[in-house]
Amino acid sequence: MTSRIPTRPIGTSGLEASVLALGSWHTYDRMDFADAVDMVSFAVEHGVNLFDVGVYGFRGMQPPVFTDVLFSAIVRAAGIPRERYLLSEKLWLEGFGEGGFRPQLEHALFRVGSEHADLVILGDLRRDDLELRDLVLDLAQLAEAGLIRAWGVNNWSATNIQSLIDIAAAEGVPGPQLAQLKYSVARRSIPDGAPFARLWEQGLSMQASDVMEGGILAGNTTPGREVGRDPGAVRERIVADVPAFVALADELGTTPAQLAVAFTLTHPATATTLFGASRLEQVQANLEAVALLETIGADVIRERVAPFWADKDAVDPEGP
Repeated sequence: MTSRIPTRPIGTSGLEASVLALGSWHTYDRMDFADAVDMVSFAVEHGVNLFDVGVYGFRGMQPPVFTDVLFSAIVRAAGIPRERYLLSEKLWLEGFGEGGFRPQLEHALFRVGSEHADLVILGDLRRDDLELRDLVLDLAQLAEAGLIRAWGVNNWSATNIQSLIDIAAAEGVPGPQLAQLKYSVARRSIPDGAPFARLWEQGLSMQASDVMEGGILAGNTTPGREVGRDPGAVRERIVADVPAFVALADELGTTPAQLAVAFTLTHPATATTLFGASRLEQVQANLEAVALLETIGADVIRERVAPFWADKDAVDPEGP
Protein backbone atom coordinates (compact mmCIF):
# COMPACT_ATOMS: atom_id res chain seq x y z
CA MET A 1 0.00 0.00 0.00
CA THR A 2 1.44 3.35 -1.07
CA SER A 3 1.75 5.75 1.87
CA ARG A 4 1.35 9.51 1.72
CA ILE A 5 4.36 11.27 0.27
CA PRO A 6 6.04 14.16 2.13
CA THR A 7 6.21 17.84 1.27
CA ARG A 8 9.09 20.26 0.87
CA PRO A 9 9.11 24.08 0.91
CA ILE A 10 9.14 26.05 -2.32
CA GLY A 11 11.86 28.62 -1.74
CA THR A 12 10.90 31.06 0.98
CA SER A 13 7.32 31.42 -0.29
CA GLY A 14 5.67 29.57 2.58
CA LEU A 15 4.19 27.06 0.12
CA GLU A 16 4.70 23.39 0.93
CA ALA A 17 4.60 21.21 -2.16
CA SER A 18 4.42 17.45 -2.41
CA VAL A 19 7.76 16.00 -3.52
CA LEU A 20 6.01 14.74 -6.64
CA ALA A 21 3.81 16.95 -8.82
CA LEU A 22 1.47 15.88 -11.59
CA GLY A 23 1.71 17.62 -14.96
CA SER A 24 -0.88 18.02 -17.70
CA TRP A 25 1.18 18.11 -20.91
CA HIS A 26 -0.77 15.87 -23.35
CA THR A 27 -2.23 13.78 -20.52
CA TYR A 28 -5.86 14.42 -19.61
CA ASP A 29 -6.83 14.97 -23.25
CA ARG A 30 -5.55 11.43 -24.03
CA MET A 31 -7.45 9.71 -21.21
CA ASP A 32 -10.88 8.34 -20.57
CA PHE A 33 -12.50 10.91 -18.26
CA ALA A 34 -13.46 8.43 -15.53
CA ASP A 35 -9.92 7.03 -15.55
CA ALA A 36 -8.52 10.54 -15.16
CA VAL A 37 -10.79 11.19 -12.17
CA ASP A 38 -9.64 7.96 -10.54
CA MET A 39 -5.99 8.82 -11.18
CA VAL A 40 -6.16 12.34 -9.76
CA SER A 41 -8.22 11.16 -6.77
CA PHE A 42 -5.60 8.51 -5.99
CA ALA A 43 -2.79 11.05 -6.30
CA VAL A 44 -4.42 13.48 -3.88
CA GLU A 45 -5.34 10.70 -1.44
CA HIS A 46 -1.65 9.76 -1.30
CA GLY A 47 -0.30 13.24 -0.76
CA VAL A 48 0.16 14.82 -4.18
CA ASN A 49 -0.91 18.44 -3.74
CA LEU A 50 0.76 20.23 -6.69
CA PHE A 51 -0.75 20.15 -10.16
CA ASP A 52 0.93 21.84 -13.10
CA VAL A 53 -1.44 22.96 -15.82
CA GLY A 54 -1.16 25.40 -18.68
CA VAL A 55 -2.76 26.72 -21.84
CA TYR A 56 -0.68 24.79 -24.38
CA GLY A 57 -1.84 26.55 -27.50
CA PHE A 58 -3.58 29.68 -28.73
CA ARG A 59 -7.04 30.78 -29.76
CA GLY A 60 -8.01 29.35 -33.13
CA MET A 61 -5.49 26.51 -32.87
CA GLN A 62 -6.62 23.35 -34.65
CA PRO A 63 -7.16 20.96 -33.11
CA PRO A 64 -7.76 22.95 -29.92
CA VAL A 65 -6.11 21.86 -26.69
CA PHE A 66 -8.33 21.23 -23.66
CA THR A 67 -6.10 19.45 -21.15
CA ASP A 68 -6.34 22.32 -18.65
CA VAL A 69 -10.10 22.65 -19.09
CA LEU A 70 -10.42 18.92 -18.47
CA PHE A 71 -8.40 19.29 -15.26
CA SER A 72 -11.05 21.67 -13.89
CA ALA A 73 -13.75 19.10 -14.61
CA ILE A 74 -11.65 16.27 -13.16
CA VAL A 75 -11.15 17.92 -9.76
CA ARG A 76 -14.86 18.79 -9.59
CA ALA A 77 -15.87 15.23 -10.43
CA ALA A 78 -13.40 13.93 -7.86
CA GLY A 79 -14.85 16.25 -5.21
CA ILE A 80 -11.47 17.79 -4.44
CA PRO A 81 -11.88 21.25 -2.86
CA ARG A 82 -9.59 23.98 -4.12
CA GLU A 83 -7.86 24.40 -0.76
CA ARG A 84 -6.56 20.82 -0.92
CA TYR A 85 -4.20 21.39 -3.83
CA LEU A 86 -1.71 23.90 -5.23
CA LEU A 87 -2.30 25.06 -8.78
CA SER A 88 0.75 25.87 -10.90
CA GLU A 89 0.09 27.76 -14.14
CA LYS A 90 2.39 28.57 -17.06
CA LEU A 91 2.85 32.16 -18.23
CA TRP A 92 4.33 32.61 -21.68
CA LEU A 93 6.66 35.54 -22.30
CA GLU A 94 5.43 35.70 -25.88
CA GLY A 95 2.12 36.90 -24.42
CA PHE A 96 3.59 39.61 -22.20
CA GLY A 97 2.48 42.96 -23.55
CA GLU A 98 -0.14 45.60 -22.88
CA GLY A 99 -1.60 44.83 -19.48
CA GLY A 100 1.39 42.69 -18.54
CA PHE A 101 0.70 39.08 -17.67
CA ARG A 102 -2.75 39.73 -16.22
CA PRO A 103 -4.88 39.15 -19.36
CA GLN A 104 -3.06 35.88 -20.06
CA LEU A 105 -3.36 34.72 -16.45
CA GLU A 106 -7.03 35.61 -16.15
CA HIS A 107 -7.72 33.66 -19.35
CA ALA A 108 -5.83 30.65 -17.99
CA LEU A 109 -7.68 30.82 -14.66
CA PHE A 110 -11.01 31.11 -16.47
CA ARG A 111 -10.21 27.92 -18.39
CA VAL A 112 -9.14 26.01 -15.29
CA GLY A 113 -11.97 27.29 -13.11
CA SER A 114 -9.95 28.94 -10.35
CA GLU A 115 -9.75 32.45 -8.93
CA HIS A 116 -6.01 32.28 -8.32
CA ALA A 117 -2.84 30.31 -9.04
CA ASP A 118 -0.63 29.34 -6.14
CA LEU A 119 2.39 29.31 -8.41
CA VAL A 120 3.13 30.60 -11.92
CA ILE A 121 6.09 29.53 -14.00
CA LEU A 122 7.45 31.85 -16.69
CA GLY A 123 8.23 30.04 -19.92
CA ASP A 124 11.55 30.06 -21.76
CA LEU A 125 13.17 33.46 -22.25
CA ARG A 126 13.32 33.82 -26.03
CA ARG A 127 12.64 37.56 -26.37
CA ASP A 128 15.36 40.21 -26.28
CA ASP A 129 12.96 43.17 -26.07
CA LEU A 130 11.90 42.62 -22.45
CA GLU A 131 13.12 44.41 -19.34
CA LEU A 132 13.44 41.94 -16.49
CA ARG A 133 12.43 44.66 -14.04
CA ASP A 134 9.07 44.97 -15.84
CA LEU A 135 8.43 41.25 -15.33
CA VAL A 136 9.34 41.35 -11.64
CA LEU A 137 7.12 44.36 -10.91
CA ASP A 138 4.22 42.96 -12.94
CA LEU A 139 4.35 39.69 -10.98
CA ALA A 140 4.44 41.66 -7.74
CA GLN A 141 1.21 43.37 -8.80
CA LEU A 142 -0.40 40.00 -9.51
CA ALA A 143 0.59 38.85 -6.03
CA GLU A 144 -0.83 42.02 -4.47
CA ALA A 145 -4.09 41.43 -6.34
CA GLY A 146 -4.30 37.90 -4.90
CA LEU A 147 -4.01 36.24 -8.30
CA ILE A 148 -0.74 34.42 -7.51
CA ARG A 149 1.16 33.43 -4.38
CA ALA A 150 4.62 32.72 -5.78
CA TRP A 151 6.43 32.52 -9.09
CA GLY A 152 9.33 30.82 -10.81
CA VAL A 153 10.92 30.29 -14.22
CA ASN A 154 11.40 27.45 -16.69
CA ASN A 155 14.85 26.77 -18.15
CA TRP A 156 16.34 30.22 -17.62
CA SER A 157 20.06 30.82 -17.31
CA ALA A 158 21.64 31.21 -13.88
CA THR A 159 22.69 34.78 -14.76
CA ASN A 160 19.17 35.86 -15.68
CA ILE A 161 17.71 34.26 -12.56
CA GLN A 162 20.29 36.06 -10.43
CA SER A 163 19.23 39.30 -12.11
CA LEU A 164 15.60 38.60 -11.17
CA ILE A 165 16.63 37.96 -7.55
CA ASP A 166 18.68 41.17 -7.42
CA ILE A 167 15.94 43.29 -9.01
CA ALA A 168 13.31 41.95 -6.62
CA ALA A 169 15.56 42.67 -3.62
CA ALA A 170 16.20 46.22 -4.82
CA GLU A 171 12.48 46.83 -5.38
CA GLY A 172 11.42 45.23 -2.11
CA VAL A 173 9.13 42.70 -3.80
CA PRO A 174 9.10 38.88 -3.90
CA GLY A 175 11.57 37.29 -6.29
CA PRO A 176 11.57 33.92 -8.02
CA GLN A 177 11.11 30.94 -5.72
CA LEU A 178 11.54 28.06 -8.13
CA ALA A 179 13.52 27.09 -11.22
CA GLN A 180 11.98 24.36 -13.36
CA LEU A 181 14.91 22.56 -15.00
CA LYS A 182 15.54 19.42 -17.00
CA TYR A 183 17.02 17.03 -14.45
CA SER A 184 17.56 13.31 -14.75
CA VAL A 185 20.24 10.64 -14.42
CA ALA A 186 21.25 11.65 -17.96
CA ARG A 187 20.90 15.45 -17.83
CA ARG A 188 22.60 16.85 -14.73
CA SER A 189 25.14 19.43 -15.84
CA ILE A 190 23.00 22.53 -15.33
CA PRO A 191 21.32 21.79 -11.94
CA ASP A 192 24.50 20.19 -10.57
CA GLY A 193 26.81 22.92 -11.87
CA ALA A 194 28.47 25.79 -10.00
CA PRO A 195 26.31 28.65 -11.43
CA PHE A 196 23.09 27.14 -10.11
CA ALA A 197 24.73 26.03 -6.87
CA ARG A 198 25.07 29.73 -6.03
CA LEU A 199 21.33 30.16 -6.59
CA TRP A 200 20.41 27.18 -4.43
CA GLU A 201 22.50 28.74 -1.65
CA GLN A 202 20.26 31.82 -1.81
CA GLY A 203 17.13 29.77 -1.15
CA LEU A 204 15.92 29.11 -4.69
CA SER A 205 14.26 25.72 -5.11
CA MET A 206 14.22 23.39 -8.11
CA GLN A 207 11.38 21.63 -9.82
CA ALA A 208 12.86 18.69 -11.73
CA SER A 209 11.23 18.07 -15.09
CA ASP A 210 11.74 15.78 -18.11
CA VAL A 211 12.95 13.20 -15.63
CA MET A 212 12.36 10.21 -17.92
CA GLU A 213 13.43 11.74 -21.24
CA GLY A 214 9.98 11.25 -22.73
CA GLY A 215 9.81 7.67 -21.45
CA ILE A 216 13.24 6.61 -22.76
CA LEU A 217 14.69 6.23 -19.25
CA ALA A 218 11.68 4.12 -18.32
CA GLY A 219 12.82 1.63 -20.96
CA ASN A 220 10.82 2.86 -23.97
CA THR A 221 13.60 3.72 -26.41
CA THR A 222 11.17 4.56 -29.22
CA PRO A 223 8.50 6.77 -27.61
CA GLY A 224 5.46 7.33 -29.76
CA ARG A 225 4.88 10.93 -28.69
CA GLU A 226 6.83 14.16 -28.87
CA VAL A 227 9.98 14.29 -26.75
CA GLY A 228 11.47 17.58 -25.53
CA ARG A 229 14.54 19.38 -26.83
CA ASP A 230 17.93 17.65 -26.82
CA PRO A 231 20.48 20.11 -25.36
CA GLY A 232 24.00 18.89 -26.02
CA ALA A 233 22.76 16.39 -28.63
CA VAL A 234 23.12 13.49 -26.19
CA ARG A 235 19.90 11.58 -26.82
CA GLU A 236 21.62 8.84 -28.82
CA ARG A 237 23.96 8.28 -25.88
CA ILE A 238 20.97 8.15 -23.51
CA VAL A 239 19.22 5.54 -25.67
CA ALA A 240 22.41 3.48 -25.84
CA ASP A 241 22.66 3.51 -22.03
CA VAL A 242 19.13 2.23 -21.46
CA PRO A 243 19.95 -1.52 -21.26
CA ALA A 244 22.58 -0.89 -18.57
CA PHE A 245 20.22 1.44 -16.69
CA VAL A 246 17.45 -1.17 -16.79
CA ALA A 247 19.92 -3.75 -15.48
CA LEU A 248 20.91 -1.46 -12.59
CA ALA A 249 17.26 -0.93 -11.64
CA ASP A 250 16.72 -4.68 -11.67
CA GLU A 251 19.78 -5.18 -9.45
CA LEU A 252 18.38 -2.65 -6.97
CA GLY A 253 15.00 -4.38 -6.95
CA THR A 254 13.11 -1.56 -8.62
CA THR A 255 12.03 -0.32 -12.04
CA PRO A 256 13.97 2.10 -14.25
CA ALA A 257 11.13 4.62 -13.96
CA GLN A 258 11.19 4.51 -10.17
CA LEU A 259 14.98 4.80 -10.10
CA ALA A 260 14.80 7.79 -12.47
CA VAL A 261 12.28 9.56 -10.24
CA ALA A 262 14.10 8.71 -7.01
CA PHE A 263 17.34 10.17 -8.39
CA THR A 264 15.78 13.61 -8.91
CA LEU A 265 14.80 13.73 -5.23
CA THR A 266 18.43 13.28 -4.17
CA HIS A 267 19.28 16.87 -5.12
CA PRO A 268 19.12 19.06 -1.99
CA ALA A 269 17.44 21.90 -3.90
CA THR A 270 14.62 19.76 -5.30
CA ALA A 271 11.31 20.88 -3.86
CA THR A 272 9.23 18.77 -6.21
CA THR A 273 9.62 16.52 -9.24
CA LEU A 274 7.16 16.99 -12.09
CA PHE A 275 5.95 14.01 -14.07
CA GLY A 276 3.20 13.24 -16.50
CA ALA A 277 0.97 10.19 -16.30
CA SER A 278 -1.96 8.95 -18.33
CA ARG A 279 -2.55 5.74 -16.34
CA LEU A 280 -3.21 5.16 -12.65
CA GLU A 281 -0.49 2.51 -12.61
CA GLN A 282 2.10 5.12 -13.57
CA VAL A 283 1.15 7.31 -10.63
CA GLN A 284 1.23 4.36 -8.25
CA ALA A 285 4.70 3.36 -9.45
CA ASN A 286 6.11 6.87 -9.25
CA LEU A 287 4.83 7.37 -5.72
CA GLU A 288 6.72 4.26 -4.70
CA ALA A 289 9.94 5.93 -5.86
CA VAL A 290 9.80 8.07 -2.72
CA ALA A 291 10.11 4.96 -0.58
CA LEU A 292 12.99 3.79 -2.78
CA LEU A 293 14.91 6.93 -1.89
CA GLU A 294 14.43 6.21 1.81
CA THR A 295 15.38 2.55 1.42
CA ILE A 296 18.54 2.90 -0.67
CA GLY A 297 19.66 6.39 0.33
CA ALA A 298 20.53 9.45 -1.74
CA ASP A 299 24.30 8.94 -1.70
CA VAL A 300 24.08 5.36 -2.96
CA ILE A 301 21.62 6.27 -5.70
CA ARG A 302 23.81 9.13 -6.94
CA GLU A 303 26.89 6.92 -6.91
CA ARG A 304 25.25 4.06 -8.80
CA VAL A 305 23.71 6.19 -11.56
CA ALA A 306 26.86 8.25 -12.16
CA PRO A 307 27.80 6.30 -15.34
CA PHE A 308 24.58 7.46 -17.02
CA TRP A 309 25.39 11.20 -16.83
CA ALA A 310 25.16 11.78 -20.59
CA ASP A 311 25.43 15.57 -20.77
CA LYS A 312 28.55 15.87 -18.62
CA ASP A 313 30.78 18.46 -20.33
CA ALA A 314 28.26 18.60 -23.22
CA VAL A 315 26.26 21.66 -22.16
CA ASP A 316 27.09 24.95 -20.48
CA PRO A 317 26.18 24.68 -16.74
CA GLU A 318 25.13 28.33 -16.93
CA GLY A 319 22.00 27.17 -18.71
CA PRO A 320 20.24 28.52 -21.79
